[in-house]
Amino acid sequence: MNLIGEAIAWIFSGNPGAGLAPIPVALAQHLWFTFVSVLVAALIAVPLGWLIGHTGKGRDVAVAISGAARAIPSFGLLIFLFLLLGVLRTTEAAIITFVLLAIPSILAGAYTGFEAIDRKVIDAARAMGMTEWQILWRVEVPLGLSLLIAGLRSATLQVVATVTIAAFINLGGLGQYILAGIPLRRFDIVLGGALLVAALALVLDGIFALLQRAAVPAGIRAAHSHHSVPQRSATARTAAVGAS
Repeated sequence: MNLIGEAIAWIFSGNPGAGLAPIPVALAQHLWFTFVSVLVAALIAVPLGWLIGHTGKGRDVAVAISGAARAIPSFGLLIFLFLLLGVLRTTEAAIITFVLLAIPSILAGAYTGFEAIDRKVIDAARAMGMTEWQILWRVEVPLGLSLLIAGLRSATLQVVATVTIAAFINLGGLGQYILAGIPLRRFDIVLGGALLVAALALVLDGIFALLQRAAVPAGIRAAHSHHSVPQRSATARTAAVGAS
């Protein structure tokens, strides 16, 4: 418990010590790697996932590739790319590593969002004369947006946790505190760095949870509320009958 207090005191001291970057700078570096990596991954995975979900083709290939990507150890890939690209391209090596980590979750969120839509809705849109492009943007994207955000949420949390290894190739981030604190036996710094990463992940998770909830179309939320009210009323009536 004393170590936790020391770690919290270190966080709020304003002086990380040991020649380390200030916490706001490290936090900005951590967020930069996270958002750039997730953005690049989304630009690759979202169109591909929508294509798979809309056409129903290529799902097995996407699942196989995603599974293979998940199996690649991030730290090993980072070191491999660092050695392959050289010391002048450490940022590129890190970005590629984090992008490959983020793609599977975003890809899955994109195509499962479309797959979860009732086919009757798609058939009704076609019966109304909508083109495939109109079906994509007016029906499938709005209805599948919630699951896509869930995929982005999962990818972001994975990348936030993994960006800590960027410190191993001198790219900063919150991982520098964990890496520097171990040889110095400054476990308050190690724990403080871990707490900062955990706090950042919790904040981002909360933001994405709100976005995911807001992405559910109002009509669907209203339908769910209408279904839940009769169910509660029926439960109340059953309890009343049992009591009598």
